[in-house]
Amino acid sequence: MFWKNSKKKNDQGPAQPSKSIADLLVQLETNPDFNHFCHKSKTLTCWISYINTVVDLEYIHRDLLPALYSERVQCMKDIAQVVPIDKLIETRDLSVIQTSLLDGYFMIQPSKRSQHVYLIPCPKKQARQVADTEVETSIVGAHDSFVESLETNINLVRSRIPIPQFKVEEQRIGKLSRTRISILYIEGLANKANLNTTRQRITDLETVSVINANMLALMIGDNSQSFFPQFFDTERPDRVSGALYEGKIAVLVDGSPSALILPSTVVEFFATIDDYSLTWPVASLYRLLRLFAVAFSVISSSLYVAALTYHYQLVPKDLLATLIVSRSSVPYDPIIEVLLLEVMIELLREAGVRLPTKVGQTIGIVGGIVIGTASVQAGVTSNILLIIIAMSALAAFITPNYRMATTIRLMRFPFILAAQMFGLIGVGLCFMFFVCHLLKLTSLGRPFIEPIYPMRVTDLKDSFIRLPSNMQGQRPLFLRTADKNRVNLHRTMQKKGKAKPDIDE
Repeated sequence: MFWKNSKKKNDQGPAQPSKSIADLLVQLETNPDFNHFCHKSKTLTCWISYINTVVDLEYIHRDLLPALYSERVQCMKDIAQVVPIDKLIETRDLSVIQTSLLDGYFMIQPSKRSQHVYLIPCPKKQARQVADTEVETSIVGAHDSFVESLETNINLVRSRIPIPQFKVEEQRIGKLSRTRISILYIEGLANKANLNTTRQRITDLETVSVINANMLALMIGDNSQSFFPQFFDTERPDRVSGALYEGKIAVLVDGSPSALILPSTVVEFFATIDDYSLTWPVASLYRLLRLFAVAFSVISSSLYVAALTYHYQLVPKDLLATLIVSRSSVPYDPIIEVLLLEVMIELLREAGVRLPTKVGQTIGIVGGIVIGTASVQAGVTSNILLIIIAMSALAAFITPNYRMATTIRLMRFPFILAAQMFGLIGVGLCFMFFVCHLLKLTSLGRPFIEPIYPMRVTDLKDSFIRLPSNMQGQRPLFLRTADKNRVNLHRTMQKKGKAKPDIDE
């Protein structure tokens, strides 16, 4: 066995695109983890190439290399009879050869100059084990979550949709990263227009790299300038499965522990998987609570600024007296006071996220108490505003989706500035601006604030409130699925009536 020296200096400038297998091997030989050598046995002589950092070396040394010394191997195709191989690829396509080598394939050339090669898959699988959800926690639902392995993520979804109509399409995006992206849908259920739009937007991407699913969402979104995320991202396989059963489309990115669900509506960002495990009155109450918390988080600080700057006559006399006493030692205008506390809260939140988990929790709790108490005692802020800001920050955490929660946090600042300039009229104008923006916003070409606009009464049954399952017989109308019925309510109710147990008198 002859090992070829792979330590060569690349002093010829930027690498040019490979025009042949020889050019490709020359480029790869500059890497210390690339192996290219000649194999000789009694019955076979060939050249072997692989990248040892992306292949399973144990499998190669235990099975493949000994098989090449076997007298049963007279030609390349005989390897499959000696070693169990998933697939033996025989190709002359240079792009396939390059992609396969970088993905962890074992390449065999019958001769050194041969353009005809055989490829055996033996990639090294390095991925963390499926663990509990970290962002979208559930009390009564499943606890598994996506990981960075694309194959594992597809397995988590396929195990929940064991039907032949479940389809997976794979593409590679990124001129340099060549990231694998999978489109998941149920054939005969997903709308063909939505599916074609998804394929086109992903295929038409001209980018150097795609790192994760959220980066992809920003690239293929309908409006890249919007405050709001247009595609729902989730780390829960059960949520993706439920969306596919509705007729939606999911997108998985290799190396990303989350999936994109499209198209999406604004109401979905405030629903949780636990809503479908609770009785409908309880689930509806929690949804309304989340929506109220969002409204309070956005406008509470701006209302404080507007009331104390322009409309103090609207404040009840008893409360006004308390406000005057609390602000008697504050030397700033309400706008400065509010912005100071808002920025302080954002700094504490960001520090808590970036620091290690245990230290971050301590910083968030201790920092909030110490800084808040000290600022009130020093006369920098009023105690009433401190209560309002604390409740506003707490309300922002109720939003289940992280990207939507960051949008809600950002929306507070335009409302505060508008309240300082125009009072309550400014708050109203800012509210109208966001409403008009949401009316124009779409997700994969579908209205983002459906079922409010356009108004669809049927879809309201699972939006701001969640009505009982026996009242939700149809899939959402805006998806325009081939099969609109989720369940045959009439036949189900008939069978339910016949299945009543006999009671002995």
